[in-house]
Amino acid sequence: MNPDVPETAPSPPTLAQAWLAAWPAALATWSRFTRLHAPLLCATTAQAKAEGLSGSFAMIRFVDQSVVVDLQSVKKLGLENYALEILAHEIGHHVYAPANGTDHFRLLARIRRALPTLERHAPMIANLYTDLHINDRLQRQSRLRMGEVYRRLHEAIEKGGEKSRPGRLWTLYLRIYELLWKLDRGELGGVTERDATIDADAWLGSRVVRVYARDWLAGAGRFASLVLPYLVEDDEARKAMAQWHDMQNAAQGTQPQGGLDIDEDEIDGVVHPANDPRITGEEESEPVASKGDRPGPAASTRTSNAPGQCREPFEYGEILRAAGLKLDDHDIAVRYYRERALPHRIPFPSRPAPQSLEPQMEGLEPWDIGDALDTLDAMQSVMQSPRLIPGLSTVRRVYGVAPDIQRDPVPLDLDLYVDSSGSMPNPQQQTSWLTLAGTVIVLSALRAGARVQATLWSGANQFMHTDGFVRSEDAILRVLTGFYGGATAFPIHQLRDAFARRTERDRPAHILMISDDGITTMFDRDERGNSGWDVSAQALARARGGGTMVLNLFGRPDAALQRAQNEQGWVIETIKDWPDLLGFAKRFSRRHYRDVS
Repeated sequence: MNPDVPETAPSPPTLAQAWLAAWPAALATWSRFTRLHAPLLCATTAQAKAEGLSGSFAMIRFVDQSVVVDLQSVKKLGLENYALEILAHEIGHHVYAPANGTDHFRLLARIRRALPTLERHAPMIANLYTDLHINDRLQRQSRLRMGEVYRRLHEAIEKGGEKSRPGRLWTLYLRIYELLWKLDRGELGGVTERDATIDADAWLGSRVVRVYARDWLAGAGRFASLVLPYLVEDDEARKAMAQWHDMQNAAQGTQPQGGLDIDEDEIDGVVHPANDPRITGEEESEPVASKGDRPGPAASTRTSNAPGQCREPFEYGEILRAAGLKLDDHDIAVRYYRERALPHRIPFPSRPAPQSLEPQMEGLEPWDIGDALDTLDAMQSVMQSPRLIPGLSTVRRVYGVAPDIQRDPVPLDLDLYVDSSGSMPNPQQQTSWLTLAGTVIVLSALRAGARVQATLWSGANQFMHTDGFVRSEDAILRVLTGFYGGATAFPIHQLRDAFARRTERDRPAHILMISDDGITTMFDRDERGNSGWDVSAQALARARGGGTMVLNLFGRPDAALQRAQNEQGWVIETIKDWPDLLGFAKRFSRRHYRDVS
């Protein structure tokens, strides 16, 4: 050590370094096997905003399993010394509640159902509810200072003045924590005066957290029913508490699956905790009425879907947006019908490989004196040894059969026309069985290797189509999920031009129409004066794969359709109700694309 050189004390670690050093301990609070990449610690609020963090000092992202922290806001709130607590809390959202985009989607669906007319606040309530479960576990099992964090947050709210005070909802929320952790009234910063209503509701809220700790999703509707009256009466509370929303954009960029079907206990979960025997400890006096037959708070304002049914596209879209996905109605419809059609598409086509009729040499084996003389391979035997000793140096050839080389078959291309006139539903708002059936058939055709041209049509000059026969699933589904709702005039020129230059060197194609009696407008004259009958006949002849019309008709096909069937060879299948289209789609897909030969 050089005495002439003065000693300098090591510089203290920066805030980012201190928080990064706390990361391994935060992971270990959940399990020593927990693995997440290092958090994104933003030095300024502007940097945090660039990462998608706004309105709070921390957030999570499911798409890349990230934790983002705004260190500037952390300093402002006086939370610099709570790195372990805050990071462990954010990790809890990744590994416990909600843990992934799909469960986040299911959570929002349950909470929305319990908040009639206030569904827009479901993301905030979902955040508060999952925070309760995470913080209670960290405070009691990991002995972290979660209570002190909330005391600091309350102090920040108090400094913000009257406009930032959340009122009774925040008081209820803090009181739930005080009961969970056996703290005195007001110890976390809430009011110290006794409020019988808040005390009773806080007790019920604490019981929801404890009773449903192992099945937190089942308790979501009960918690939302509990806080509903506070949302109705306290608008300022909603604004102030939104600033702690660390799951606001958690699912942005994800592809949540499994959210179409309504869970069996989703509707039953819309019950106030005071009416839940598991919460109160009382025996259920009306076991039948307490199940799905008992109307929840939302029964008077919306149509309750039965368990096992699918959500409507508009509800599916609202839940996606609540989860943080930035999508328009058309994008949502594409996701909706793709996910709903997936279980019905055909499996990958398979064909048994035929055996070759020509014997194939497989190898050599010893030849002994008892074997037929003509099976002896003298040349191979001499090559192994100049002395031929039966059973030792003599060999014979072994033959077998092998799979034959087979060329892959060419599947039928598909030319699909879907009616979108005023008599058809808007697929972006409610279930369109035409769109669903078309999607099932398209996904099956693409899986079999076919190309698809899709056309959506309504009145004159109201049509959209893909750029010819394509393999792009998104391009096709964007056409099928469009909507016009106008008059009825089949685009004859589209059918004419689709096959005008098609030759025998092109793949055979099958022409499929999904419509009602309005399909007969395809036999009118086109803009050039050509007869629709001639256009139809030429298209079928050049397609070389046949044509099918599946039509929703109340009676038998009229004279025009019978003529099309008898003279031109159109296959006409009639349905009585639009849901029957799904059965047709599965039959059509199996018939044309299941076993390609």
